[in-house]
Amino acid sequence: MDMDMPIMNGIEATRKLREMGIGSMIAGVSTRSVEEEIREFIEAGLDDYQGKPLTMSKLISIIHKIN
Repeated sequence: MDMDMPIMNGIEATRKLREMGIGSMIAGVSTRSVEEEIREFIEAGLDDYQGKPLTMSKLISIIHKIN
């Protein structure tokens, strides 16, 4: 889930998915580094947050959290 998406940002989309009862893992990404924005994104229901650019090690980290 990208924090900056058209129509609905990642925070809104994550909240909406969780309100719908979706329990799948949601990993968020963003170029933003403001702690308050990251915290809001996580509080919306993220299971993991990674800063951009996504690297192979970051992707592997996300994959290891899927169980």
